[in-house]
Amino acid sequence: MYCARARSHFCGMPKNTVDPSYAFAIFLLGLSFGSFLNVCIYRLPLDLSVVKPRSACPRCKKFIAFYDNLPVVSWLILRGRCRNCKTKISARYLFVELLTAALFLGCYAYGGLTLTTLKYCVFGFLLLGLIFTDAETKLLPDKLTLPGLAMGLLFSLLVPVHDVASQFLPGIVNLPFSADLAARLLSLLDSLLGAVLGASFIYGAGAVYLRWRGAEGMGFGDVKLMAMVGAFLGMKLTIFTIFAASLAGSLFGLTTVLAVWIKRTNRFRRRMENLQAARRRGWQSAQMVYRNYQMPFGVFLGSMALLALFVGNQFLRWYGRFWW
Repeated sequence: MYCARARSHFCGMPKNTVDPSYAFAIFLLGLSFGSFLNVCIYRLPLDLSVVKPRSACPRCKKFIAFYDNLPVVSWLILRGRCRNCKTKISARYLFVELLTAALFLGCYAYGGLTLTTLKYCVFGFLLLGLIFTDAETKLLPDKLTLPGLAMGLLFSLLVPVHDVASQFLPGIVNLPFSADLAARLLSLLDSLLGAVLGASFIYGAGAVYLRWRGAEGMGFGDVKLMAMVGAFLGMKLTIFTIFAASLAGSLFGLTTVLAVWIKRTNRFRRRMENLQAARRRGWQSAQMVYRNYQMPFGVFLGSMALLALFVGNQFLRWYGRFWW
């Protein structure tokens, strides 16, 4: 039964009937978790507890009352400002709450009231926290990646990963277990292989970059992030995540260089009569800016892992039609 569920899940999930009352409850739950996620994004890079003390304004230090800490509603009522000192509150708080709620709702619409939905929600929660933390601080906290890795491995025993090991080993090795237990162990093996592949690939790429450029390209935070992604997704979707993130990061880098080049060229053009010289100076300046810019690659890895979660298998099936 476990293997049958795995095959039906990964060959295209059946459409689920979305119950409006459940959907509303899950959306509210997502808002609450989004509010907690904002606490994690702010406190974890500072190595602070996410439990205590209570939330307070970083400027006036006054504790935030419970009625000013309601997800979305309080931010809108207060117009994005502290009630006491009127310090501006970043719109990121509102955006993270709404995005987490939308993600939870999407997971429910995709998986129904199942353990698959719970797995997706946990994975999405962790990824959103890591994406926004990396974007703001260039850090990927161990308190998100390492527990995430453990949960990914645990979930593989409950929700089938159904990757390379589950597809090919049963025809090669006759495991001395019941069919259900064998399927769960193969799913765990798929999860472990995904974690090892994801971590090894990023670590290897970072080592090559260090030897080539003499500077650190990716830190151990990215390695742990991809170990977590691999544990949740398995090998195939881990590869999809890495290559999609590399493509997205490259496009972002090229766009950044082009934008800086145009801006700097216009600036030099006002000082210099020769347009070619201005373009050449602008290009040199853009290259220097890009060379010294520390790209938060975890943002791209996390975003593409979310994409892989929902459409990765469909893309791989579509892409496979061109090869066999």
